[in-house]
Amino acid sequence: MRDPSPTPDETTEPYQPHEPYRWRWLILAVMIVAEIMDLLDASIVNVAGPDLEKSLGAGSVGLQWVIGGYALTLGAGLVLGGRLGDRHGRRRMFLVGLAAFTAASLLCAVAPNIESLIAFRLLQGTAGAMLLPQGLGLLRENFSGPELTKVFAIFGPVLGLGGIVGPVLGGFLIEGDFFGLGWRSVFLINLPIGIAALVVAAKFVPEKAGDRTVRVDMTGAALVVISCALLVLPLNQGQEEGWPLWTWLSMTASVIGFALFALQQRRTAAAGREPLVTPGLLRKPAFTVGLGGIALFFGGLIGTQLVLTLFLQIGRHFTAGEAGLGNLPLAVGTAIGGAVSGAFLADKIGRKVLQIGPLVQLAGAAVLWFELDGLDAASFSIRDIVPGVTVAGAGAGMVIAALFSFILAAVDDDEIGSASGVLSAVQAVGGSIGVAVFGSVFFAQAKAGDFTGGFHRALIVQACLLVAFLAITFLLPRKGRPDDEQHGVATEPATASDAKQRLAV
Repeated sequence: MRDPSPTPDETTEPYQPHEPYRWRWLILAVMIVAEIMDLLDASIVNVAGPDLEKSLGAGSVGLQWVIGGYALTLGAGLVLGGRLGDRHGRRRMFLVGLAAFTAASLLCAVAPNIESLIAFRLLQGTAGAMLLPQGLGLLRENFSGPELTKVFAIFGPVLGLGGIVGPVLGGFLIEGDFFGLGWRSVFLINLPIGIAALVVAAKFVPEKAGDRTVRVDMTGAALVVISCALLVLPLNQGQEEGWPLWTWLSMTASVIGFALFALQQRRTAAAGREPLVTPGLLRKPAFTVGLGGIALFFGGLIGTQLVLTLFLQIGRHFTAGEAGLGNLPLAVGTAIGGAVSGAFLADKIGRKVLQIGPLVQLAGAAVLWFELDGLDAASFSIRDIVPGVTVAGAGAGMVIAALFSFILAAVDDDEIGSASGVLSAVQAVGGSIGVAVFGSVFFAQAKAGDFTGGFHRALIVQACLLVAFLAITFLLPRKGRPDDEQHGVATEPATASDAKQRLAV
């Protein structure tokens, strides 16, 4: 681990690294397990809709809350979770978060009704928000130099695989109906994984005291949670209740809440206290529009993926297992687009990759539109829509692989940590909003039996979001931040002062 503390003469004395921690690769394994648990829970429930309806009487709104509620509390609490780790110690918060996440998974599995399941999913997302931010800091504390760069290089493919496996594993578990558990098994799978990770982490992750001088901005955190809830609540409930006045008032209050949060962060910093978000970030136009781009892009992506799954299960009567496999063309396309973008395209053409990606997605959506028009309900198979779904996925992968680096290029080195946390939070909340919006759009038509029309309307909404995202990309920096600098990792510093600057994120 690098010691970021300055030496008596930090401008001349060379930096001397400590001996690497013996069990550091077990720490990496535990961090990856925790991240995969989150990815699985974010997507594994997508294929459980019909089973939840049969078992708990979950309607369209209940399903949207079960899927989107997790992302809502996860996103709203991520930045706060990072601050708590700084104050109380990352190992301690990691263990608390992992134990709470595992316990919440058990509660979800035994939920007696849809209301309880929604409440437990919100709790699970909150636990995830305490758990996930600690991983990056723990890896920085126990790896250094080129080894740390390799660690982050491992993370990407493994986490990408986790996102692909989620719906497939969920479909396998539900369709297998092991021990008659049905949908409950998608939550119970976390128990052996979580307990094993907890035992390994408790034994092998070294203790490092937190900084009790770090103050946690609970007022800012409360404003974020309230503002997010005021936005997602009407989006989930509005379609079912006919968009009454309270839904519009709630969304207006949400906008006011986010504005108050920005103002409160500036005042907190001006008063010499530590804000939840570095205020300088909110004064950078490229970063703030980038946040909007993140919300638009991931809202459309997650929402469309949900609609695809609902269409296959409800509209075409696919089993959970078949619907899970039906997501593979999207996952394969995303992997191909991400590989091409990450390997050379983003470096070669810069910001243009963020403009080509949504155009490819729009082309895929157009192909999918006509494929849906020509469907024969009696002989439908997933092969009928593979070309459109795969092309759309390839476009999405091109954007996913590069988007964060271009937004982070607009921030200063000492703001990367705060900026990354905010981007991850907005990504999660954007996904929650996407579930609410696209779920409402699809079910509005599906209730009348027009499943293809529901999918068509979802594609129109996605096209609008992609056009808005495309416009935003022209306001981002022309070149992205190098991969090794996105995590505060760069070439070996010559002095302890340089080390401190690199790790002060």
